[in-house]
Formats: sequence, structure tokens, C-alpha cells
Amino acid sequence: MNEEMTLLYEEMLRLMEEKRFSHLRELLVDTKPVDIAEAMEEMGEEAPESTIIVFRLLPKDLAAEVFSYLSTAEQLSIVGALHEKQLKNIVEELNFDDKIDFLEEMPANVVKRILKNVTEEERTLINQFLNYPEYSAGSLMTIEYIDLKKEMTVFEALQHIRTTGVDKETIYTCYVLNETRKLEGIVSLRKLVLAEAHMLIEDLMDEDLINTSTWDDQEEVADLFKKYDLMTLPVVDQEGRLVGIITIDDIVDVIEQENTEDFEKMAALLPGDEEYLDASILTMAKKRLPWLLILMISATFTGSIISRFEDVLQAVVVLAAAIPMLMDTAGNAGNQSSTLVIRGIALGEIELEDYLQVLWKEFRISLLVGLMLGLINFVRMLLIVESSVLVAVTVSFTLSLTVVMAKIFGGLMPIIAKKMKVDPAIMAGPLITTIVDAMALIVYFNMASLILGIH
Repeated sequence: MNEEMTLLYEEMLRLMEEKRFSHLRELLVDTKPVDIAEAMEEMGEEAPESTIIVFRLLPKDLAAEVFSYLSTAEQLSIVGALHEKQLKNIVEELNFDDKIDFLEEMPANVVKRILKNVTEEERTLINQFLNYPEYSAGSLMTIEYIDLKKEMTVFEALQHIRTTGVDKETIYTCYVLNETRKLEGIVSLRKLVLAEAHMLIEDLMDEDLINTSTWDDQEEVADLFKKYDLMTLPVVDQEGRLVGIITIDDIVDVIEQENTEDFEKMAALLPGDEEYLDASILTMAKKRLPWLLILMISATFTGSIISRFEDVLQAVVVLAAAIPMLMDTAGNAGNQSSTLVIRGIALGEIELEDYLQVLWKEFRISLLVGLMLGLINFVRMLLIVESSVLVAVTVSFTLSLTVVMAKIFGGLMPIIAKKMKVDPAIMAGPLITTIVDAMALIVYFNMASLILGIH
């Protein structure tokens, strides 16, 4: 926690200990919901019962906001301590998309308890939303939006917004629907406020629409937000009917989630949803073990390559000293290329059809880098290691060649992975290093046999 949060946390604890609950309530009312949630999470680790007391002190609307920022474990703890009326109040105040996110994480008995406290219409909607795939646009969207008719005047539209906009998640973009609820256009609140009262919505709405389908993957949705700088995005069904909208706050969470997943894959970890400190040792071990096992087995190929060329190493012992340097440099070179290409793919800068451009660019870069590294290593081996010229040529030439191969390989593998419908992030870090290490050794020993005449 930062200093400001630490002060808030300590003040909350002090007021709790002194049982000055009215003062604590006043403090909470003047504090941002996300900060209260963070303080409650910290409090839950030391005094779980205190978080329940704090939550009960919150006004109904503030309690719902704070609840939406809490972790799943903390939400579950609070739900278990609330009686039916309090739970109903919280559920009613939650934004619809927050309600769906909450229900997706809860056990079946909790979901049943909550669905008991909503209207029949809302229960039907919730069940419909819960049936969408977990990482789809349908699971992200909310139904809390403003819809208008194109026959409305600006005056009528503003009146409609004043009447219905109180409970909506956003009112800054309004959606124009026809009688069958098909999306025909959008109009911003800014346009409405600045327009003449008698003007029709039809004359103000923008018909150049960007939308997404309920079944589209959340990563594709995030790309649309980034590409078009959107604040909201309409979600339509197969018939083009508006069924919900996705707001920027939900997409920020998606981007963070996708980035975390990519980092975990690049580090040879199985992706998970739990935070580091909250995850159990067994869970963390399960996430790490599979890839480590795969990489360990694949590394046996490296050992078999060395064994196969044992006679070369016995003939010129100094060759063995260069193996770690060659393998490390090749692995690092491959990782540099793969990381940049993976980033380019993630940001939409590199498409599948750009593989020839990537190949040509990485070849030229690797040629320059490989020649420079080879030349510097040649001088180093002659002056510092004091090896023979032939050995220095063997190691340096191999170094240059493996850098070229590693960079080309590292640049192309993420594109190949994308083509095969595999996450490009897998083709990074340990996996690239393992493959490139084997390549480097094969080249190294064959070059040594050729140049030094050892068979």
C-alpha cells in the first residue's frame, strides 16, 4: 500500500478499536470505493470479522460499489455474513455487468440464493448472460444503456435520458433502435446538448457503426477499443439487434488479464486467475511443473548432441569452454526477436501475411549483429583466451551463424504459432531458448569438424 492508503487503513483500524462507528462511517462516506475495497482486503488478512463490520456501516449505494471492487474470496466471505434483505439490497445496487461477473465466480448455492432475490425478468436475463462463453463479448456486456428512436426530437430525447438515465452505466453515448430493436445509429450526449430542441435524432445520429457480436472473443473486442479509441461498444446478436454494450472500464480489466496471461505463457507458466500471494503452494507448483517437465525433457536433446560429438570435445578441449557462451547468446538473440514480434502481433502491427517482411528484416538485423559479435569474439579469443586462430575462427563463425539462425527462427515462430491458432506468447522465453540451444550445438560441432578436420 502507498502512504495515503496506509494512513486510511490505520485510521479505520483505530476507529474500529475505539468503537467510534459513527466517525468510521463518516470517514468511509468521504473515501473512494476502490480505496475502501483495498483497505478491506488488507484488513481481511489480519481481522476478517472487521471487514464485515466495515461493510455493514456503508450506505447501500456505496456498499454496492465497494463490493464490485473486492476479490472473489472477500465477496464470498461477505455474502456468507449477510442476511437475505442486505444481500438483496447489494444485488439490486450492483451494475448489471458487475452482477454477472460476481455470479460467474460464485458457487452454485450462492448463485441460487441471489437469484431468489431478483425479479423474474432479471433472472431470465442473468441466466442468458451466464450461458455466454466465459471470455466472449456477451459475458462482458451490460444492458444498462440509453436507447432512443430516430423519430424523437432532441427535446424528447433529453427528457427520456433524464427519466431513464439514473440507473444506466453510461449516458454519454445513446443508441438509436428501430421497432425491432435493430441498431441503426449512435448519438452522443454532447451532440444532443448542443443541438436545437426541435431537431430529429435521425438528423444527428451517426450511422457509421462499429459493433461486435455476442460470441466474439474478448481479445478481439479489446483490439477494437484500442484501434478506434472507443469508450463504449455496442454488442449485437446475429440479426443485428442490440443486446448490450461494453464499457471501457471492463476492457481495461480484459487488457490487464490478457497481458498477464501472455507474460505467464512467455515465462513457461500455465495461466491462472489467482494473485501471487493468494495462490496456494500446490496451485503454483501445478502451474510451473508441466512446462518445466517439457523443457527438461527437450533439454535432453542438447545432452545427446554433446554426447554424439564427444570425440570433437576430447580432441580440442577449449571448444567445451565456448559452449555456454554460444548457447546463451543464441537463446538471447532468439528471445529478442520473438518478444518484438509477439508484441507486434498483439498490437496488430504484424499480420500473418507479413511473414516475408519479418524474415527479411530479421535476416538483415541478424547479419549485422552476428558479424559484430563474431568479430569481437574472434579478437577476444586471440588476445584473452589465447586460443589458436582455427579455434577462434570456428567459435566466432559459429557464433555469427547461430545468431542469424536464432533471430530468424525467433521472428518467424510466433507468426507460425498464430497461423496454427496457437497463442504466439508460447513461442518465447524458455521454449525458444531450448530449441535455439540445440540448433547452436549442431552448427557448432559440425563447423568444428569441418574447420578443424576432426572426425
